[in-house]
Amino acid sequence: MSVEKLTGDERTSWLAALPNWSLARDGEAIERTFQFGDFSEAFGFMTRVAILAEKRDHHPEWFNVYDKVEITLTTHDAGGLSLRDVKMARKIDALLA
Repeated sequence: MSVEKLTGDERTSWLAALPNWSLARDGEAIERTFQFGDFSEAFGFMTRVAILAEKRDHHPEWFNVYDKVEITLTTHDAGGLSLRDVKMARKIDALLA
């Protein structure tokens, strides 16, 4: 299945719907930093994201130090940002709702 990279207009439109995420890597990815109360909360969140990612077969790039989790989403098959990343970001945000 081919995954299409978002156009500049699509990227701008979708990013407006994801106010907590920002463009990264010259518009080829989106990223967000999450802050938690402690390591256990951060790790619990990462576990929930990992289960979600496995079900969707779309895995984030991430970094964790104690109570902070940084997530970057990009679609390697598309060579940049795709609708898969936007949908994954929305699902990740919903975990905190």
